[in-house]
Amino acid sequence: MADTKTEIPKPARALTPGDAAERLGTERVGRLLLRFSLPAITGMVVNALYNVVDRIFVGRGVNETALGGLALVMPLMTISMAFAMLFGVGSANMISMRLGQGRREEAENALNHCLRFLVFFGICIMGAGLIFIDPLLSILGAQKGSAALDYARSYYRIILLGQVFGMVGFGFSHCTRAQGFPTITMISMFIGAGMNMILDPLFIFLFHWGVEGAAWATIISQLASAVWILSFNIGKKAVIRLRIRGFKFSPDIMFQIMAFGSAQFLLQFVMSGVQLLYNTSIGWYGAESLGVANGGDIALSGMNIIMSVSMMILMPVFGINQGAQPILGYNYGAKRFGRVLSAYLKAVIAATSICILGFTAAQLFPRQLVGLFAPEGSPVLLEFAPWAMRIVMSMLPLNGFQIVSSNVFVVTGRPKISILLSMLRQFIVLIPCLIIFGRLWGLQGLVYSAPVADGFSFLLTGTMIFFELKKLRAGAAAEKHKQGG
Repeated sequence: MADTKTEIPKPARALTPGDAAERLGTERVGRLLLRFSLPAITGMVVNALYNVVDRIFVGRGVNETALGGLALVMPLMTISMAFAMLFGVGSANMISMRLGQGRREEAENALNHCLRFLVFFGICIMGAGLIFIDPLLSILGAQKGSAALDYARSYYRIILLGQVFGMVGFGFSHCTRAQGFPTITMISMFIGAGMNMILDPLFIFLFHWGVEGAAWATIISQLASAVWILSFNIGKKAVIRLRIRGFKFSPDIMFQIMAFGSAQFLLQFVMSGVQLLYNTSIGWYGAESLGVANGGDIALSGMNIIMSVSMMILMPVFGINQGAQPILGYNYGAKRFGRVLSAYLKAVIAATSICILGFTAAQLFPRQLVGLFAPEGSPVLLEFAPWAMRIVMSMLPLNGFQIVSSNVFVVTGRPKISILLSMLRQFIVLIPCLIIFGRLWGLQGLVYSAPVADGFSFLLTGTMIFFELKKLRAGAAAEKHKQGG
């Protein structure tokens, strides 16, 4: 057997040159990144429409206070997403690396463990949420007497019923992409978001179901998406197949999956806590600063609009990051460091370009962007939200570099560093800023917290990735020397 320390590992014999997974190690990096990123970008944007479309139709078909209600439940929905990413992203990272190392059986075991984890935790979250829905809602940050809280309860109760569908569809999209089938993942997201865009206006405007209609549209769409992605992984076209029978649980595989997915899990989990703090602070200081009786609800609605716009801008960046992940993972596992370095640099350039375009739009057309969600919003909302959007997104051009760079450390087997970098903006820097700036400058201080956290995170991420790139360049030089010899 060849010594993997001195020779470049070859894919398993079952992977022929025409196999989808093997292309990750042979095709030109630029073309490969484009092929994987475009479906991922499209899929992520379409997937973001689940939430954004809900908010647009709720803002137009119900009222701006209902937008605040949807903002209140976001911390709870982010926790669900954290578990979906723990097992989905963790399994995907393991699958791509094991395929690159030629360890196909382990990759298939990761896929089969992923489904069981997603279903089990989806059921647990649904049960706990339905039982404790009122205590959970009581800590979401709404001020006493808030009308937004009633909208939040109506919406989230129905979302919980489709918890498993959403987690399975989202989690398995990562695993399918890791096998070399980004287009299948894109189609899955198109199915879900497309149905959501059709059902939302039907349920809200025609049936007059309000926020409950938006929730039903979401879970029905998630069910359709999950059915599509599972049917592919059961079929013969998949590189590794989902097997319903003969499953044997392995603690070792479970811990490996959780290690690979821990960075994204902790980031999402921390985001939930930050969203809760954000909502509480915005509700409190909004009531004081905006000078109207429902100032807290208006501030929540305004920040919900800003987060929705930010989501639509950053989803293509996450798509590039996800498109690059199987390329980085496969080639790092195969010790092709030159390809890893090339894929990383191209991903950073593409992600930064998108962030610059989003920054430009937010600075030039903030009122028009707010108008998408609340065309007949109150004067206070239409004054606060555009101003806050310009401030919150002032450091947006730096975000693409930070997102792509933090993922490199997951691929290279050091998830702790990735966790640190991912948590910088969302927790380590942002929370102190929210607390200190809020006390000093109220609602205005909360708005300025985001760009301050962005700038600090960029500086530390740049320092860490500098040393990582030196190692990759050294590996690539050794690889080139060996090939020349």
